[in-house]
Amino acid sequence: MSYEQYKPSGFKLLPEVVKNLLIINGIFYLATYVLETSFGVDLVRLLGLHYFESEYFEPYQFVTHLFMHGGLGHIILNMFALWMFGNVLENVWGGKRFLIYYLVTGLGAAIIHTLVIAWNMHGIQNEAMAVINSASPEAFALFIKDNIPVELLSTDYRLPLVALRDNWLSDPGNAGYAQQASAMMNEYIQFKMNIPTVGASGAVFGVLLAFGMLFPNTVIYLYFAIPIKAKYFVILYGAIELYSGLQANPTDNVAHFAHLGGMLFGYFLIKYWNKRNRNSFY
Repeated sequence: MSYEQYKPSGFKLLPEVVKNLLIINGIFYLATYVLETSFGVDLVRLLGLHYFESEYFEPYQFVTHLFMHGGLGHIILNMFALWMFGNVLENVWGGKRFLIYYLVTGLGAAIIHTLVIAWNMHGIQNEAMAVINSASPEAFALFIKDNIPVELLSTDYRLPLVALRDNWLSDPGNAGYAQQASAMMNEYIQFKMNIPTVGASGAVFGVLLAFGMLFPNTVIYLYFAIPIKAKYFVILYGAIELYSGLQANPTDNVAHFAHLGGMLFGYFLIKYWNKRNRNSFY
């Protein structure tokens, strides 16, 4: 594998790989809306990335989730960043190398996200098991407090849990309440497992990391007004994602560690390429 295989033929404002990624993401977004409204087909459930213990999980979702998005704002921000930073990278690397990088960082983001979800699910399952083993209303109350805040689920879903908690606390010896709590916790665990992850954000954060490594002193205008060098921009975004991920807010539906995973895999891939080719990329 030689550097000449990836050498770009010239600068293009919209190179082929970036252009096709934009088109494919747009098609998937429109298809999601059309199939849902016209035929009742939930494309997000089919193609979004589910936890591997979910009944909806399929291995191909590690790839297909990259082309799914949760809303208009989500896809616009991702595609704008892909075009803004990706077109420069593709012009420098060439289409083949850029596509390899994009897919590797997207898959890496999905792997890291899955590992984090597995860690969180293990903790929730252990808490639920502790409630079942102890048959303690106090443990059940703590489970609700730690895992099911008011903001996370609709009032209709939360009210029976709160009512059961209060009834069980007033009658701690009632075995029927313990059985109900076990059923409700299992239902909640299934709910958590069946939440899909969608979006190209992990790969886009990998693209952002690559831009910062290749062009560290290039000035980016944050919010189109505040000038900041690319290397500091990347560090700032990485720090924000790390901080947000460590907060462990169950109401936050942003996959912060997936973003960090895309950056991490991108960093190691660039270092690997640099070492193999001797031609510095930045």
